[in-house]
Amino acid sequence: MTDATTTPPATPSVPGGGDQAQLDAIRAGYAFSGAALDFGAAVINGQAAMDAHVKIPLAVFNRHGLVAGATGTGKTKTLQLMAEQLSAQGVPVFLADMKGDLSGMASPGVANDRITARAKDIGEDWVPTAYPAEFYSLGGQGKGIPIRAAVSSFGPTLLAKVLGLNDTQESSLGLVFHYADSKGLWLDDIKDLRAVVSHLTSDEGKEDLKTLGGLSSATAGVILRELITFSDQGADAFFGLPEFDTADLLRTASDGRGMVSILELPSVQDRPQLFSTFLMWLLADLFHDLPEVGDLDKPKLVFFFDEAHLLFSDASKDFLDAIQQTVRLIRSKGVGVFFVTQSPKDVPADVLAQLGNRVQHALRAFTPDDAKALKAAVSTYPKSGYDLTELLTALGTGEAVITVLSERGAPTPVAWTRMRAPQSLMGPSADALLDSTVAASPLAGKYATATDRESAFEMLAKADAAQAAAAQQQQADPPQAAAPAPRSQAAPREEPGVIGQVVKSSAFKSMLRSAGTVIGREITRSIFGTSRRR
Repeated sequence: MTDATTTPPATPSVPGGGDQAQLDAIRAGYAFSGAALDFGAAVINGQAAMDAHVKIPLAVFNRHGLVAGATGTGKTKTLQLMAEQLSAQGVPVFLADMKGDLSGMASPGVANDRITARAKDIGEDWVPTAYPAEFYSLGGQGKGIPIRAAVSSFGPTLLAKVLGLNDTQESSLGLVFHYADSKGLWLDDIKDLRAVVSHLTSDEGKEDLKTLGGLSSATAGVILRELITFSDQGADAFFGLPEFDTADLLRTASDGRGMVSILELPSVQDRPQLFSTFLMWLLADLFHDLPEVGDLDKPKLVFFFDEAHLLFSDASKDFLDAIQQTVRLIRSKGVGVFFVTQSPKDVPADVLAQLGNRVQHALRAFTPDDAKALKAAVSTYPKSGYDLTELLTALGTGEAVITVLSERGAPTPVAWTRMRAPQSLMGPSADALLDSTVAASPLAGKYATATDRESAFEMLAKADAAQAAAAQQQQADPPQAAAPAPRSQAAPREEPGVIGQVVKSSAFKSMLRSAGTVIGREITRSIFGTSRRR
C-alpha cells in the first residue's frame, strides 16, 4: 500500500488542460536549428515546463506578426522582450512609445521579487541589461531627434487620411500634388501646399488646370480649412526640412547590437491619426528605398506598429488596399512588421492574412461583441489540446497563447506560454539619460535644426511680385495708341494673364529647368503616393 505522504498531489484543473503528448509536441515544434528568440516556457496544466521553451526563428520575422491583448495584459512588455533579443542578435528595431515607458530599454532592469520568481519558474537566466537606443520625436515635439517629412514626400494619400478627406477631396488633393510635381514646385511644409491650392483656385491658376482637370472652389475651400486646422494643432512642426532618412533606422551599435529606435509620442497623444499615419509614411518610405533581398537569415529591421487600430480607423478602401500591398511586398525587402493592438478584429482581415506570427495575450468577453470577437479569434488557431475559449479569458498578466511559423514555413503548435521578463528597465528611463543620449547622438547635427529653403510658397510669391512689377511698369509706360483696325480685320487674340506670362517666361522656365535637374520634372510616387527627392 502506498504511503499517503508520498502520493503526488492531484494537479488542479486549469483552463487549457494538456498532457505529456502535448508537451512533447511543443518541444518538437519549437526545436529550431537556426537563431531564434525565446518567449518563455510552455505551460501545461498551469505549470511551466522549464525544458520546453517557446521560440520564434529569427528568419521568419519578415513574415510579420500580431501582438494582441486587452489593456494591462503585458503587450508592452512583450514588445520590449522581443526588441531586446532582436537587438542582441544584431537586428535594428523601431518602436513607437505611446506612454513613454519603452525608454527604459536604454537602462538596465532592476530585480525584484516578481522578476526573480518568474525567472526561477521558467528557468530563465535573468541579467539586468541596457540596450543601445536612439530617441526620436515627431518634429521635435518632446525629447528626441526630430523626425520631419516634406509634404511632397508624405504624398496625397497619407495626407488625405490625416485630414479626413473624402474620396472626391482626396482625388483633388492628388491633382494639386501632380501639378506641383510637374511644375517643379517644392512642397516642403504646410504653407507651400496652401500656396499651391490658393494659386490653382485663382483666375491665373485655372488656366494651368485646363489640361489636367478642374479644382472646384468648394473642394479647395475644404482642403484649405483642414490645412489651417491641421497647422493650428501643431502639424507645422512635423512637415519641413531636413527630411528624415529612414536608412538611419538600419544602424547597429559599435558592439554589433542592433540600434533600438524609439519614437517618443506622449506629446501627440491627442492627434492619434497623425502619428499612426506618420508611422505608415516611415514604412512606405522604407519600402520605396530598400532593395529586394528575398528571405534572409535575419531581418534588416523589425517595425512594431503600436496602437494599430488607429491606423485602420475610418480608412478608405484605397488606403487599406495600399497597406495590404505594402505589408505583403515589404517582406522581400527584409523588413518585418508587427501590429500591436487590443483585439485581432482591430486589424482588417486582408492584412491579418499577411501575418504569420501571433502572440495573443488575454482577451475580455464582457459584452456580446467581445464574445463574438473571442469566438472568431479561437477559430483562427490551429487545432490544439487547449480549450482556447476558456484559456484566452483566463490568461494571467505576462502569459500568452503563441503560434509562429517554423523555419520551413509551417505553423508551430499552439503554446500557452509564461513569458520571460525583459532585462532592461520596465518603465521610463531618467530624463537626464534621455537628454544625454540625444545630445551625444551622431544624428543630432543632421536633424536638430529646422531649415526653410525656397519652395512653392516663395516661388509663387516671386511670380506674384513679378506680376505686380509688370503691372506697375505697364502703368508707368502706357503703350501708344494704335490706329484703329479696319472693320474687316479679325479680333485680336486674347493674351494670357500676367501670372501665366510669368510662368511661361524664359526666366521662370530657366528656374524650373534648374530645379528639374535635381528632382526631375515629374516625381515618381510609390504605393501610397509617397516620394523621396534625393
